[in-house]
Amino acid sequence: MSRIISTLLLAVAAAISSAAIAAEPATDPLKLAPNAPTTYVVVKGDTLWDIAGRFLEKPWRWPEIWGLNKPQIKNPHRIYPGNVIVLDLSGGDPRLRIAKRLTPEVHAEPVEKEIPSIPVHIIAPFISQPLIVGENELQNAPVVISTPESRVMAGNGDDIFVRGLVTDEIKWHVYRPGTAIKNPRNNEVLAYEAVFLGTAEVTQRGEIAILKVVSAKEEIQPGNLLIPAEEPSLAPYMPHTVTQDIDGVIVSVHGGVSSGGKDSVIAINLGAQDGIEKGHVLGLFTHRSTVYKGESIKLPELRYGIAFVFRVFDHVAYALVMESERPITLGDSVKNP
Repeated sequence: MSRIISTLLLAVAAAISSAAIAAEPATDPLKLAPNAPTTYVVVKGDTLWDIAGRFLEKPWRWPEIWGLNKPQIKNPHRIYPGNVIVLDLSGGDPRLRIAKRLTPEVHAEPVEKEIPSIPVHIIAPFISQPLIVGENELQNAPVVISTPESRVMAGNGDDIFVRGLVTDEIKWHVYRPGTAIKNPRNNEVLAYEAVFLGTAEVTQRGEIAILKVVSAKEEIQPGNLLIPAEEPSLAPYMPHTVTQDIDGVIVSVHGGVSSGGKDSVIAINLGAQDGIEKGHVLGLFTHRSTVYKGESIKLPELRYGIAFVFRVFDHVAYALVMESERPITLGDSVKNP
């Protein structure tokens, strides 16, 4: 499994670093952060979000401060630890530029050392593994009916016997259905979270196919389901705001907990059919109420955090919490930032 994640991290970094996407037109002037430095030396572990946050009040607007429409800065991902970032105010609007590279060999740095948009090591498992399955996928999915010598469970290197494998894919994810994700506003089931168990490859086709388990995160047993192990989408994660008004809620915090914080992965009850895209920056708002003279009064919502969407399904999306001033709670609102 670690080899899969390592390979994926390299692929994600390469895909991100090869992008040259123009920044969206600014809707309001860029505002510098209080005490923004004039220079900053990049260190290992930095992200473009982190760096922009040192200079901007709204770090998700880093495509603008890098001036991606300018030919001399086509790709801010080509930044490495040791680079000196300079805040340039000579043109009126703030811009960042690389002042120098500390060593001439920096051009030969491997891609995994380049600075990504957001922490890819956190989101990598959520890109490579199935997370959301619909009710139809549960009903029609191929199913494990037996393990070697009818043992209770199978692991790395074992064969499994699968019924219902009717397509030509070779590599498959094995999973078991997890918790139903419900819309708290109407109790409608949006989808089911898939508990990823491992990966298997077809060695013999037939009415009962034989697959070999090539990577097992957990033990596999009869009754587990399969889904094609499609190549993950490695489109660059360029932050941008939602153009339409949105109004959603947090429906889960990864790990089965009821609260989280910065770097938590959350699921929201909005997806592709609601206009949500990878890279959308969302505001997190808390519900507050008070009791005054026996009357329960709802207070205005206050934004306490920012989340970055990195994977989108039809009715659900996953986002990484980039900033949070208080614990994240199920049912908190998700709106335009």
